[in-house]
Amino acid sequence: MAHLPVDRVGGESWRVRGEHPGAAGEKAGRWQAGWHGPAGRAWLALVLVLALGLVFPADGAFHQWATHRDALRQSSVYGILACGLTVVILSGGIDLSVGSVLALVAVVTARLAIHLGWPAWLVVTTALAVGALLGGVNGWLTARLGLQPFIATLATMVFARGLAKWSSGGMKVSTAVPELDGSFRYLEVPALFRWIDTRVLGGNLSVVTILFLACAVLCGMLLGRHAWGRWWSAIGGNEEAARRSGVPVVRMKAGAYVLSGLLAAVAGICQAAQEQQGDPETGAGYELIAIAMVVMGGTKLTGGEGGIGRTLLGVLTVGYLEKILSIHAVPESGRLMLMGVLIVLAVLTQGLGRR
Repeated sequence: MAHLPVDRVGGESWRVRGEHPGAAGEKAGRWQAGWHGPAGRAWLALVLVLALGLVFPADGAFHQWATHRDALRQSSVYGILACGLTVVILSGGIDLSVGSVLALVAVVTARLAIHLGWPAWLVVTTALAVGALLGGVNGWLTARLGLQPFIATLATMVFARGLAKWSSGGMKVSTAVPELDGSFRYLEVPALFRWIDTRVLGGNLSVVTILFLACAVLCGMLLGRHAWGRWWSAIGGNEEAARRSGVPVVRMKAGAYVLSGLLAAVAGICQAAQEQQGDPETGAGYELIAIAMVVMGGTKLTGGEGGIGRTLLGVLTVGYLEKILSIHAVPESGRLMLMGVLIVLAVLTQGLGRR
């Protein structure tokens, strides 16, 4: 008896009796699955947020390009963190340490660039090495020792924050250096900081935004055009099945955390440059906003499904929502409460269409 042909449309398996569906029906099914799937809901959320800004423009502030430029710049550091978190979450993990790693790298970067006067290439290399090292610790704890990602990265979060405070003496590392007599000696802002904190294309685009887009392109290529992306998705979908299929699970899970640590270091360098100092308290709660961006984009918290394209939608949605609330002078407490509600709603909508 001949086997009936099976066609996969929009992630669903359809058994066909007698004949294969036509191209028009297949195209319509994919279109419907796309717009009713996570990506479609991510697009809808972004459209609704932009519509909110158009309806309530804050005396025309939303209609000015400077508002959009600043919204992109302000969400770029979160977006860099979100790129790394996308890879980790796609592989079935979570990384709560990125905000603390950002703070530690910001302190290290400021100390080396401002106080010690190291050349830019050596400052960047050292900062990236710090982020990769802490990411490697997360990977070792989770992939090799088998700790739950939540516990392992929570421990690293606390450790990195403490290390940032210890290495800075609990003070901001800035161009103002205190002297023994109580006065201050002022140092020059490093060229690296000035370059990162500038705008290009006639002042219409921040360098930080370009760095964010470069990180997104890199992660997008890894996930979409490299075997690593397929392996990370397979691990997040079913780790045991991936292991039986020959996927190097331990190495790939550890690699996801190393990449997240590297991108957290990039975000820390950008944060130090924008603030022109290394603040051991900076980055608190950044991991939650970055996770919200990933979830709002439609990447499943359970792993196995998602991508950088979706995360970009989440970054724009959360970034624009923050900017709209800011230009309307909504207090930070209200913005944080709304963010919590949005995370819950985003997770709940991930289950739509599977019931």
